[in-house]
Parts: sequence; structure tokens; C-alpha cells
Amino acid sequence: MAQIRGCNIPEDRFYWVEKHAWARLEADGTVTIGITDVAQHLAKGIVNATPKEVGRAVQKGKSAGTLESGKWVGPVTSPVSGEIIAINETMKAKPSLINSDPYGEGWFVRLKPTDWASDSASLVTGDAAVAAYQKFMGEQNLNFE
Repeated sequence: MAQIRGCNIPEDRFYWVEKHAWARLEADGTVTIGITDVAQHLAKGIVNATPKEVGRAVQKGKSAGTLESGKWVGPVTSPVSGEIIAINETMKAKPSLINSDPYGEGWFVRLKPTDWASDSASLVTGDAAVAAYQKFMGEQNLNFE
């Protein structure tokens, strides 16, 4: 896992850097999404998480739900289109998991993707994701070390 300016960037995820969202293709063809370590650092203490309901269709670039911290309320932007098939009930009950483990226990929702091949083509992964985050965090002067 890469570390950039105090933030973890696992190379096995697909990222939409500007929207601070990640996606991971699961073995069963579903896609788990969440927010990045960069996003949780920017938001600080997450106090509320409200994913959309199971069965709802979500479009790439639109909200899969909302997060709230002490000073901020905003969307979790979906990096792929699909139908929500699961929400993270544990994270919903304990939103601080997004701060402590954004890529693990703090995942947000799982989708049945509409067109993973097309949607993932515009996301970055591996070394390209690390390079994109180095550039983005430099341009935005973000440092959480």
C-alpha cells in the first residue's frame, strides 16, 4: 500500500481521484465502493452516514448516499453505475469506521454494476492511482503527515 502525504492509497482499488471515491471489483462481479483516506482526512470526524437503500439505481457521478462530519455534509459520489445490493450496516451504525478504516470496515455500499468495463476505464488503479494522488495532493497542497 502506497503512503502519500500521510494518506494510504491501496493499489488494488480503482479511484476517481477528484471525487475521492474508490471501487473494488469483487470475485462475484459486484463492486464495493467507499471514500478514500484523503476524503476522510478532509472531512475529519464522520458522525453520520446515510447510504441510499438496497435496490436503488445509482449513476456514475451521482450520490450513493451522504456523509456528515462536524463541519461538513456531502455526497459519496459513485465511481460506477449500478444497483445497490448491500449497504454497510456496521459502518452506518458506527460511521467513525470510515475514518479509521476507509478501505476495509468503512466501505459504503456494494453495487451490481451496469457496465463495469466502461465505467472502470475512466478510473485509475495501481501505479497510475499513486501518481494521480501524488499530483492531486501536491496541486491542492494537502498534507496529513
